[in-house]
Amino acid sequence: MKTLKWIAGIALMGIFSLTSCQSEVDEVQGENPNTNTANSTTANNLKRVSMYDGTSDDFIDDSSCSSIKFPFTAIVNGVELTFVSQLSYESAINILGALNNDDDSVKIQFPITIKMSDYTEVTVTSQSQYDAIIDDCDEAEDDGKDPISALDIDFPITVLTYDASLVQTGSVTFTSEKQLFTYIQGMSNSEYFSVKYPVNVTLADGSTMEINSDLELKASITTALNIEEAMDEAEDDKEDLETILVNGTFKVNSYLNAGVDSTNNYLGATIDFANDWKVKSLNALTTIATGTYTVTSDTNVYLQMSFAGSTDFSMFNKTWKVTSFTASTITLESKTNSAIKLVLKQI
Repeated sequence: MKTLKWIAGIALMGIFSLTSCQSEVDEVQGENPNTNTANSTTANNLKRVSMYDGTSDDFIDDSSCSSIKFPFTAIVNGVELTFVSQLSYESAINILGALNNDDDSVKIQFPITIKMSDYTEVTVTSQSQYDAIIDDCDEAEDDGKDPISALDIDFPITVLTYDASLVQTGSVTFTSEKQLFTYIQGMSNSEYFSVKYPVNVTLADGSTMEINSDLELKASITTALNIEEAMDEAEDDKEDLETILVNGTFKVNSYLNAGVDSTNNYLGATIDFANDWKVKSLNALTTIATGTYTVTSDTNVYLQMSFAGSTDFSMFNKTWKVTSFTASTITLESKTNSAIKLVLKQI
C-alpha cells in the first residue's frame, strides 16, 4: 500500500504559535470545537495513521509493523542476496516471481536492525527474537493498534490546542507522519486538541477525499480499511487463479465482441498456461500461437495475455478483468471495454 518513507525528525518546539483569546477559536472554528484527549478515538486514529509504515518489504519480512534497515542479507529461494536499497528488491522479486506454483522461501540472515512502528530501532539477533516481534504485530492488529497503511494524510495539517476550559492555547502544524505520531504519543491526559479541518487524505486505491470533521476522518479510515481488505482478498484470488491456470488446459468457450459471437474461430484450439508465465495455443498438437501472460490485482483480478503468430489469438492481447472463476471456468471482460467478453473452460 504506501511506499517506504524516510522521515527526518523535526523538533516540535519551534512550531507552536500561541494565542490567548476564545474569540480566536471562534474565528477559526465558528464555535467551541469538539476537543479530543490522548485517549479519544480521533487521537487513536491519528496515531495509527501516522505510525511508521513497514509494508514496503512485507514480501521479505512478512510484517507491516516494521521494516528491515539496509544493508541486510537474505537467502531467497536458495540464492543469497544483499539488499542495500529498495532498488535491490527487484532481484528478489524476480526470483520469487520466476515461477508461479513453486514454494518460495526467504531466510533472513541475522543480526539485522529493524525500524518499528513507533520509529524506534531494534537490533534482532535471532529468528526466535524476530518471531516474537511478528507475534506482537499480529496481536496489535487484533487489538486495532497496528499501523493503518491504507490511508495517507496529505501534509501539512494543523491541530489546535486547548486548556480544560476549552480556551485555545496554541496551534501545532505537522509536515510529516513522524511529527504527528510523536505529538500524539507524547500527549498527557490533561491536554486537549482539535484538528483544523479540512484535511485531505489519499486511500490505498489512489482515490482522494476531503475530510471536514472527526466523524468523517473515522469514516474515511473505515473506507480505507475496506479497500485494503478488498485488495487483500483480490491478492488471494490472484494466487488461486494462477494455480488454476497452470494446472489446467483450456478452450475458448465463448468470445463476444459488442454482441458479435466469434467463438467458432477457436474451435478445436486449446490454451495452455505454463508456470513460467508463457502461454501457447495448440490445434491438433500443432502450436498456432505463443506468448506470455501475467496475473495482477488491485481490488479486482486481471489477466493480461500477449499472443503472437495468430490473428485470431491476437484479439486476446489485452488486459482482462476476471469477473468470476472456478476450477473449471474463467469469465473475463476487457478492462477498457466491458462489451468484449471471453470465457475459458477447462477441458
